[in-house]
Parts: sequence; structure tokens; C-alpha cells
Amino acid sequence: MSKNYAYILINDQKWWNRRLNKNKIGKTIHAFVRRGHVGPKDARFVLFYVKHPLKELRGRGEFIERITGNIDELWNSHSHETVFKSYKEYSKFLQGKTETTFVRLQNVQELSAPVSMQTVSRLLGVSRMPRGGRYIDRETFEKLVGTA
Repeated sequence: MSKNYAYILINDQKWWNRRLNKNKIGKTIHAFVRRGHVGPKDARFVLFYVKHPLKELRGRGEFIERITGNIDELWNSHSHETVFKSYKEYSKFLQGKTETTFVRLQNVQELSAPVSMQTVSRLLGVSRMPRGGRYIDRETFEKLVGTA
């Protein structure tokens, strides 16, 4: 059984809400932007953990690919997939980084029932969500969000 079945990404509530709004207007491909060259490299699904104040798993999406590279090149080719309203907002988010990662996803959905941090902690054996995210296997994924 693959340990890399799904990957949990940490999201601010602001960005999660924008992602949901993009879904409502029919956007089907999303790019989750990360600072620097960071995971996930491969997974079937991505889960969105919305940090303070919610502290819950709120959604999921199907992993397409991870692209790393120069911030300008990635913005020019995939800005329409991000939650950012402008290059200025994107640049501010990256805090002076010159390289970034775009995690491309499709079929992003809000979970019918959010999963509390208490449940996540119990299943993962962690007291708090790792800042960089975390891979999980299929069994854990199914316990968290139901059958794929």
C-alpha cells in the first residue's frame, strides 16, 4: 500500500474561501502555490487542512502535477489557476522568493463534513499539523474522508 496516496496541505481560511469561490464560478483546475521547491511530488489526492481558526480538514482535490520554477514563469503560465487577484498579491505571498512550487489540482470539493483536528491528531499520531504538509496512505485517507 502506497504511503503517498494523499497529501495534506495547510491552507489559510482566506485562500480556502477564494478557492471555493473559484469553484462556484466554474474553475476546474486549481494551482496551490507554495514557497520554494516543496511537496507533494506525487499523490492521488490532496486534502486541505484549514488552519486557525477552523483547524479542520475542509476539502479535497485530485492531484495533477507539481511544477517548480521561477516565480515569473509560473505566474505567466498558470496565474489563472491560483487564488491570487494580482501579481502584486502573489509576489507579497512569496515573500521575496525567486522560486516557487505550483501544485495543480482538479475536482476540488468541500467535504460534506469537516474533519476536526482532534480526529486528524488521533489518526496521524500528531499533536499539530506539520507546516510543510504530510503524506498519508489510502487507509488513513479513507478513515478521514470516506472512500475514494
